[in-house]
Amino acid sequence: MRSDEPADLFDDSPRYTPLAERMRPRTLDEIVGQPRLLGPGSPIRRALEKKRLPSILLWGPPGTGKTTLARVLAAAVGSELREVSAVESGVKELRAVVEEARRGARHGRRTILFIDEIHRFNKAQQDAILPAVETGDVTLIGATTENPSFEVNAPLRSRAQLARLEPLGPETIATLVKRALADEERGLGARGLELPEDALASIVRRSNGDARIALNLLEAAADALTPEERK
Repeated sequence: MRSDEPADLFDDSPRYTPLAERMRPRTLDEIVGQPRLLGPGSPIRRALEKKRLPSILLWGPPGTGKTTLARVLAAAVGSELREVSAVESGVKELRAVVEEARRGARHGRRTILFIDEIHRFNKAQQDAILPAVETGDVTLIGATTENPSFEVNAPLRSRAQLARLEPLGPETIATLVKRALADEERGLGARGLELPEDALASIVRRSNGDARIALNLLEAAADALTPEERK
Protein backbone atom coordinates (compact mmCIF):
# COMPACT_ATOMS: atom_id res chain seq x y z
CA MET A 1 0.00 0.00 0.00
CA ARG A 2 1.45 3.37 -1.02
CA SER A 3 0.41 6.97 -0.48
CA ASP A 4 1.74 10.38 -1.52
CA GLU A 5 0.03 12.19 1.38
CA PRO A 6 1.00 11.68 5.04
CA ALA A 7 -1.73 11.09 7.60
CA ASP A 8 -2.03 13.26 10.68
CA LEU A 9 -3.61 11.05 13.33
CA PHE A 10 -4.29 14.07 15.55
CA ASP A 11 -6.16 16.06 12.90
CA ASP A 12 -9.71 16.61 14.20
CA SER A 13 -11.18 17.88 10.93
CA PRO A 14 -14.43 16.29 9.68
CA ARG A 15 -12.62 14.07 7.21
CA TYR A 16 -11.14 12.15 10.15
CA THR A 17 -14.51 10.84 11.15
CA PRO A 18 -13.94 7.05 11.04
CA LEU A 19 -13.84 5.71 7.51
CA ALA A 20 -16.66 3.23 8.15
CA GLU A 21 -18.94 6.09 9.21
CA ARG A 22 -17.96 8.32 6.28
CA MET A 23 -18.63 5.54 3.79
CA ARG A 24 -22.14 4.70 5.00
CA PRO A 25 -24.45 4.53 1.96
CA ARG A 26 -26.78 7.50 1.67
CA THR A 27 -29.25 6.02 -0.79
CA LEU A 28 -30.74 2.60 -1.43
CA ASP A 29 -28.79 2.30 -4.67
CA GLU A 30 -25.48 2.70 -2.81
CA ILE A 31 -26.21 -0.34 -0.64
CA VAL A 32 -24.57 -3.52 -1.91
CA GLY A 33 -24.93 -7.12 -0.85
CA GLN A 34 -28.68 -7.47 -0.20
CA PRO A 35 -30.24 -8.13 -3.65
CA ARG A 36 -33.08 -10.31 -2.36
CA LEU A 37 -34.16 -7.75 0.20
CA LEU A 38 -33.60 -4.55 -1.76
CA GLY A 39 -33.64 -5.56 -5.42
CA PRO A 40 -36.19 -4.37 -8.02
CA GLY A 41 -39.72 -5.51 -7.20
CA SER A 42 -38.93 -6.33 -3.56
CA PRO A 43 -41.53 -5.39 -0.93
CA ILE A 44 -39.28 -2.63 0.43
CA ARG A 45 -38.77 -1.14 -3.04
CA ARG A 46 -42.51 -1.22 -3.72
CA ALA A 47 -43.24 0.43 -0.38
CA LEU A 48 -40.77 3.22 -1.09
CA GLU A 49 -42.33 3.85 -4.50
CA LYS A 50 -45.57 4.61 -2.64
CA LYS A 51 -43.73 6.64 0.03
CA ARG A 52 -45.25 4.35 2.64
CA LEU A 53 -43.11 2.25 4.91
CA PRO A 54 -44.42 -0.47 7.25
CA SER A 55 -42.84 -1.30 10.57
CA ILE A 56 -39.89 -3.60 9.99
CA LEU A 57 -37.67 -5.88 12.05
CA LEU A 58 -34.18 -6.05 10.52
CA TRP A 59 -32.53 -9.32 11.44
CA GLY A 60 -28.94 -10.05 10.48
CA PRO A 61 -25.33 -10.45 11.61
CA PRO A 62 -23.24 -7.46 12.73
CA GLY A 63 -21.88 -5.26 9.96
CA THR A 64 -24.55 -6.09 7.38
CA GLY A 65 -25.97 -2.56 7.32
CA LYS A 66 -29.02 -2.57 9.59
CA THR A 67 -28.47 0.95 10.97
CA THR A 68 -27.54 2.26 7.54
CA LEU A 69 -30.66 0.77 6.00
CA ALA A 70 -32.88 2.34 8.66
CA ARG A 71 -31.41 5.79 7.96
CA VAL A 72 -31.73 5.37 4.20
CA LEU A 73 -35.36 4.22 4.47
CA ALA A 74 -36.31 7.16 6.72
CA ALA A 75 -34.77 9.62 4.28
CA ALA A 76 -36.45 7.93 1.32
CA VAL A 77 -39.95 8.43 2.75
CA GLY A 78 -39.26 11.87 4.22
CA SER A 79 -39.75 10.82 7.84
CA GLU A 80 -37.99 12.04 10.96
CA LEU A 81 -35.74 9.33 12.35
CA ARG A 82 -35.42 8.91 16.10
CA GLU A 83 -32.64 6.48 17.05
CA VAL A 84 -32.79 4.69 20.38
CA SER A 85 -30.37 2.17 21.85
CA ALA A 86 -31.97 -0.72 23.69
CA VAL A 87 -28.96 -0.76 25.99
CA GLU A 88 -29.40 2.84 27.17
CA SER A 89 -33.14 3.64 27.01
CA GLY A 90 -35.78 2.86 29.60
CA VAL A 91 -39.57 3.01 29.51
CA LYS A 92 -39.62 6.71 30.48
CA GLU A 93 -37.41 7.68 27.53
CA LEU A 94 -39.44 5.55 25.14
CA ARG A 95 -42.73 7.11 26.24
CA ALA A 96 -41.26 10.58 25.73
CA VAL A 97 -40.23 9.69 22.17
CA VAL A 98 -43.66 8.21 21.47
CA GLU A 99 -45.47 11.28 22.80
CA GLU A 100 -43.33 13.55 20.68
CA ALA A 101 -44.09 11.39 17.64
CA ARG A 102 -47.82 11.63 18.35
CA ARG A 103 -47.63 15.40 18.48
CA GLY A 104 -45.79 15.36 15.18
CA ALA A 105 -48.40 13.06 13.62
CA ARG A 106 -51.12 15.57 14.50
CA HIS A 107 -49.24 18.10 12.38
CA GLY A 108 -48.62 15.71 9.49
CA ARG A 109 -45.07 14.75 10.45
CA ARG A 110 -44.13 11.10 10.28
CA THR A 111 -41.68 9.54 12.73
CA ILE A 112 -39.63 6.40 12.33
CA LEU A 113 -38.40 4.98 15.62
CA PHE A 114 -35.21 3.00 15.10
CA ILE A 115 -34.33 0.71 17.99
CA ASP A 116 -30.89 -0.84 17.80
CA GLU A 117 -30.53 -4.21 19.53
CA ILE A 118 -34.27 -4.44 20.09
CA HIS A 119 -33.79 -7.99 21.38
CA ARG A 120 -32.39 -6.43 24.57
CA PHE A 121 -35.72 -4.74 25.37
CA ASN A 122 -37.79 -6.38 28.09
CA LYS A 123 -41.56 -6.86 27.85
CA ALA A 124 -42.34 -3.54 29.58
CA GLN A 125 -40.16 -1.62 27.15
CA GLN A 126 -41.67 -3.33 24.13
CA ASP A 127 -45.19 -2.78 25.48
CA ALA A 128 -44.43 0.95 25.86
CA ILE A 129 -44.16 1.42 22.11
CA LEU A 130 -46.82 -1.07 21.01
CA PRO A 131 -49.86 1.32 21.12
CA ALA A 132 -48.08 3.92 18.97
CA VAL A 133 -47.09 1.26 16.45
CA GLU A 134 -50.68 -0.01 16.37
CA THR A 135 -52.11 3.43 15.66
CA GLY A 136 -49.44 4.31 13.12
CA ASP A 137 -48.18 7.29 15.10
CA VAL A 138 -44.78 5.60 14.98
CA THR A 139 -43.24 3.40 12.32
CA LEU A 140 -40.91 0.98 14.05
CA ILE A 141 -37.63 -0.24 12.61
CA GLY A 142 -35.98 -2.64 15.00
CA ALA A 143 -32.51 -4.08 14.45
CA THR A 144 -31.43 -7.37 15.97
CA THR A 145 -28.76 -10.00 15.61
CA GLU A 146 -31.04 -12.53 17.32
CA ASN A 147 -34.03 -14.40 15.95
CA PRO A 148 -37.04 -12.06 16.51
CA SER A 149 -39.31 -15.08 16.95
CA PHE A 150 -37.69 -15.68 20.33
CA GLU A 151 -36.61 -12.17 21.36
CA VAL A 152 -39.48 -9.85 20.29
CA ASN A 153 -42.94 -10.04 21.86
CA ALA A 154 -45.58 -11.61 19.64
CA PRO A 155 -47.91 -8.51 19.60
CA LEU A 156 -45.09 -6.27 18.41
CA ARG A 157 -43.73 -8.88 16.02
CA SER A 158 -47.14 -9.35 14.40
CA ARG A 159 -47.29 -5.65 13.51
CA ALA A 160 -43.93 -5.58 11.74
CA GLN A 161 -42.53 -7.21 8.64
CA LEU A 162 -39.45 -9.35 9.06
CA ALA A 163 -36.53 -8.43 6.80
CA ARG A 164 -33.53 -10.73 7.01
CA LEU A 165 -30.15 -9.34 5.99
CA GLU A 166 -27.74 -11.92 4.63
CA PRO A 167 -24.06 -12.07 5.67
CA LEU A 168 -21.90 -10.08 3.29
CA GLY A 169 -19.92 -12.30 0.96
CA PRO A 170 -16.24 -11.86 0.04
CA GLU A 171 -17.05 -10.15 -3.26
CA THR A 172 -19.29 -7.63 -1.52
CA ILE A 173 -16.66 -6.84 1.12
CA ALA A 174 -14.02 -6.43 -1.59
CA THR A 175 -16.33 -4.05 -3.47
CA LEU A 176 -16.81 -1.91 -0.36
CA VAL A 177 -13.07 -1.77 0.33
CA LYS A 178 -12.29 -0.77 -3.26
CA ARG A 179 -15.03 1.86 -3.14
CA ALA A 180 -13.55 3.40 0.01
CA LEU A 181 -10.09 3.30 -1.54
CA ALA A 182 -11.25 5.16 -4.65
CA ASP A 183 -13.73 7.66 -3.17
CA GLU A 184 -12.04 11.08 -3.05
CA GLU A 185 -14.86 12.81 -1.16
CA ARG A 186 -15.61 10.42 1.69
CA GLY A 187 -12.98 7.74 1.37
CA LEU A 188 -9.22 7.50 0.89
CA GLY A 189 -9.09 8.36 -2.80
CA ALA A 190 -7.37 11.71 -2.29
CA ARG A 191 -4.42 9.98 -0.61
CA GLY A 192 -3.39 8.02 -3.71
CA LEU A 193 -3.25 4.63 -2.00
CA GLU A 194 -2.59 1.36 -3.79
CA LEU A 195 -3.78 -1.90 -2.24
CA PRO A 196 -2.10 -5.12 -3.39
CA GLU A 197 -4.36 -8.07 -4.08
CA ASP A 198 -2.91 -10.09 -1.20
CA ALA A 199 -3.61 -7.21 1.22
CA LEU A 200 -7.18 -6.93 -0.07
CA ALA A 201 -7.65 -10.67 0.34
CA SER A 202 -6.36 -10.44 3.92
CA ILE A 203 -8.79 -7.65 4.79
CA VAL A 204 -11.69 -9.57 3.26
CA ARG A 205 -10.76 -12.73 5.14
CA ARG A 206 -10.25 -11.04 8.50
CA SER A 207 -13.48 -9.04 8.26
CA ASN A 208 -15.57 -12.23 8.48
CA GLY A 209 -18.36 -10.63 6.46
CA ASP A 210 -18.55 -7.46 8.58
CA ALA A 211 -18.28 -4.30 6.47
CA ARG A 212 -17.40 -2.15 9.48
CA ILE A 213 -14.46 -4.37 10.40
CA ALA A 214 -13.21 -4.38 6.81
CA LEU A 215 -13.20 -0.59 6.59
CA ASN A 216 -11.61 -0.26 10.02
CA LEU A 217 -8.82 -2.61 8.90
CA LEU A 218 -8.31 -0.61 5.71
CA GLU A 219 -8.11 2.66 7.62
CA ALA A 220 -5.73 1.21 10.20
CA ALA A 221 -3.45 -0.07 7.45
CA ALA A 222 -3.45 3.31 5.72
CA ASP A 223 -2.68 5.20 8.93
CA ALA A 224 0.16 2.79 9.81
CA LEU A 225 2.16 3.56 6.65
CA THR A 226 5.70 4.75 7.29
CA PRO A 227 6.97 7.93 5.57
CA GLU A 228 8.98 5.75 3.17
CA GLU A 229 5.90 3.73 2.25
CA ARG A 230 3.97 6.90 1.50
CA LYS A 231 6.35 7.88 -1.27
